[in-house]
Amino acid sequence: MKGLLKRWFIDGMSFMALGLFSSLLIGLIIKTIGTYIPAFSGLIPVGELAMSLTGAAIGASIAYGLKAHPLVVFSAVTVGYSAYEFGGVAGSFIAVLVATELSRLYAGRTKLDILISPIFTIVIGFLVGKFVGPFISKLMLSLGSFVNFAVEQNPFIMGMLVALVFGITLTAPISSAALAVMIDINGLAAAAAAVGCCCHMVGLALMSYKDNGSSGVLSIGLGTSMLQVANIIKNPWIILPPSIASVIIAPIMTVFFPMQNNSAGAGMGTSGLVGQIMAIETMGPSMTTYIMIIIFHILLPGAVTYAFYKLLMSMKLIKPGDQVLNLGNQ
Repeated sequence: MKGLLKRWFIDGMSFMALGLFSSLLIGLIIKTIGTYIPAFSGLIPVGELAMSLTGAAIGASIAYGLKAHPLVVFSAVTVGYSAYEFGGVAGSFIAVLVATELSRLYAGRTKLDILISPIFTIVIGFLVGKFVGPFISKLMLSLGSFVNFAVEQNPFIMGMLVALVFGITLTAPISSAALAVMIDINGLAAAAAAVGCCCHMVGLALMSYKDNGSSGVLSIGLGTSMLQVANIIKNPWIILPPSIASVIIAPIMTVFFPMQNNSAGAGMGTSGLVGQIMAIETMGPSMTTYIMIIIFHILLPGAVTYAFYKLLMSMKLIKPGDQVLNLGNQ
């Protein structure tokens, strides 16, 4: 059972995040560039096209990540696309997951595989997407609505909690980006999630500078803090400084300097600067927006995390070499 949970909710969601990044998130970035920079206005339809293929990208990425038969991978493009129409991201995820798992019973097992695999995969996925997808989507969206409402009602406590959960999820081998989009977190709650993710991205990047140099800072700060998972498993104290920073910085923002974000930017942190681009998209381009992004996404996460990191270093709970990246084994 443990193996299946890892396969479905860690591997499946992690690869779904790649599909989301290659379609919805990149599409939003391209469209935003075209919208705010007149010289690149021709990119707007390109971004819209990428966004329209989100379901198809989810289908291909999940099936590929679960090492499905090639015919199943290609058929999952259709499954993901159709299921997305019925139940959005969550519906697409569950339809592709079910169709891919059931394909293990028939894919590559007969001489008529060229017909059987696509037919069965598409029909199964379509039916799951049509009849189960909307229910799953409604359930996830209800969860997101609750989170959005809770943060608005109690920005201090809930802002702190959302930032902590999304920050840890970002660094853990689970996709915070996929989670944020599936529950459609937005507004102040999405801003709190973004701050938590930035604390882990920027904070862990700075913490590892002495062990990994500038290349490590860029890999973690603009790539993913998930690169530190192996080191965190060896020494769990490593994740404490960015987690503390999350619960300190997020409520300051939510209570005194409320920002806004959307589901696409909530779970990304500084990865590809998506969290910052989506903040600009949501709040509008202005000097106030830029200053708040610099303070709450970069300066405070870096400063607070590094301060607690130095404290743990002085207590010898974190030692030199504890954060060395072995990229060849990631």
